Amino acid sequence: MPDDLAAGARSAQQPAPLVIRGLRKSYGTKEVIAGIDLALAAGECFTLLGPNGAGKTTTLRCALGLTAPSAGEIHLAGLPVPERAREARMRVGVVPQQDNLDPDFTCAENLLVYGRYFGLDDATIKGRIPELLAFAGLEGKREARIQTLSGGMKRRLTLARALVNRPELLILDEPTTGLDPQARHLIWDRLKQLIRGGTTVLLTTHFMDEAERLADRLAILDNGRMLTEGSPREVIAAQIEPQVVEVYGDWNGSGANGSAGVSGAQAWAEAHAGSFSRRYEVSGETAFCYLDDAAPLLAHLAKQPGLRYLRRPANLEDVFLKLTGRELRD
Repeated sequence: MPDDLAAGARSAQQPAPLVIRGLRKSYGTKEVIAGIDLALAAGECFTLLGPNGAGKTTTLRCALGLTAPSAGEIHLAGLPVPERAREARMRVGVVPQQDNLDPDFTCAENLLVYGRYFGLDDATIKGRIPELLAFAGLEGKREARIQTLSGGMKRRLTLARALVNRPELLILDEPTTGLDPQARHLIWDRLKQLIRGGTTVLLTTHFMDEAERLADRLAILDNGRMLTEGSPREVIAAQIEPQVVEVYGDWNGSGANGSAGVSGAQAWAEAHAGSFSRRYEVSGETAFCYLDDAAPLLAHLAKQPGLRYLRRPANLEDVFLKLTGRELRD
């Protein structure tokens, strides 16, 4: 089934799905995109990561011709944007942040009406509806009204709707935000099927595990600039130490048994973390120690009865926090 849904995605004659060069976008004196370069290869999943306000959604809107760039060049499906944006969008599927399904229509009617926007005749669309609903796991919901669907069902229907035109490029803006784990895993499974079938995917997400599971390549954005780019493994290897030890709990300042709670992980980190770690950070009541070799630190912590710790390999979230900081973004 994914092979049928992605039938338009694998022609060797097709141009690059998306090429962006020197993209800039300003609103008044505020520059929200500050010179982004991006090129997607056919059949890959490319993921954009970044905190709120980093420029991810603005980049997508510019790429689709929905927001006019201040400078730069964009080619979507081989066509210049915004000059031929409408024509280019006919070859693209989009899953927006918020579901915008029509509540007055059934699931099948939503697909039918949406397909008409791409100039498809009703017979063609109706022929695709069964496979689209099956792909979304909604075979029994053909005549169901949107109000009766769960959040996960609505999200899957929105994904199915984005495939009605057999797109060469599928753009998804935070597709699993607000979903429970079961629904997220089902969406991931469907996206993997599409990628295996040759569909090119451009994804934005706040979930680091989602990026690690799906992305062939990724980029981290902040303040409108691209901070790093590569495969998840390449980015982790290049940007962060391989081992992380999280230290938390009480520390009495000497390591001997004594009065608990005199001071916490921050005081311990200030006294000792630098002796064992290439780098450390304290966030709340936890000290994060980044190391090449965790053994000496673990031996030390074994003698600190008030402290607890968690040892793990470094991951994409560590890179993200290192590059963009731990401060909350509204």
